[in-house]
Amino acid sequence: MKTYLTASALALMTTSAAAQDMAATLPDAVGKVSPALEAYSNDGLFGTVWTGEELSMRDRALVTFAALMTRHETGNLGEHVALALDAGVTPAEISETITHLAFYTGWGNATAAAEAAAPVFEERGVSEDDLPAVDAELLPLDEEAEASRQDFVSSTYGDVSQGVVDNTEQMLFLDLWLRPALEPRDRSLVTVAALIAAGQPEQMTFHLNRAMDNGMTQEEAGAMLSHLAFYAGWPKVFSAMPVAKDVFEDRSQ
Repeated sequence: MKTYLTASALALMTTSAAAQDMAATLPDAVGKVSPALEAYSNDGLFGTVWTGEELSMRDRALVTFAALMTRHETGNLGEHVALALDAGVTPAEISETITHLAFYTGWGNATAAAEAAAPVFEERGVSEDDLPAVDAELLPLDEEAEASRQDFVSSTYGDVSQGVVDNTEQMLFLDLWLRPALEPRDRSLVTVAALIAAGQPEQMTFHLNRAMDNGMTQEEAGAMLSHLAFYAGWPKVFSAMPVAKDVFEDRSQ
């Protein structure tokens, strides 16, 4: 019983500390203007959702950063960079996430995210040596899967925009996706989060399957949807739910 109580007390302390860290991302103005929103944030979002065991705190921080960047919500993006670093996301992973999502959410969102992250990096003494190399040794390529993907894209869209087809192959799947500074699972994680936050569920089938091929579990994917409801809104998540359901069912057959 003593051991149980000690473990329970430790868990409660950890949960309380985590909720307090989350609360630091909520502007003081919220409580002055909308006390109910502050209560939902502290009790529901920070005190319950963020501490859910289905998805690690580190992954939740990365997913949230990806969603805020996608939505160009730069007002408190710096606080979420700091939160992600505290949760175990490395400066290199933040840097590489910004680079990766430039291709999926647009250059403007990426440059704005870099501007928000820069003061946090400076305050924490992050140097160029801590960031991903421009020219890095790429991860191995699944040549069969890439050939299949490229054949489909080329045959379907080659007569629409060969430039898009070529850049998708050369810049994204033969380069960006093979950069080692972000694990394949994490690239998939932030990509799916960005698609949900942008309200583009029609693009999710490929990337959610890829995420699960890269190691994301169905439980983690479901937890990500629940988490993103708070940051992207319930309508966007419910638009993504049928796609996720189809992917889960297809993979279970």
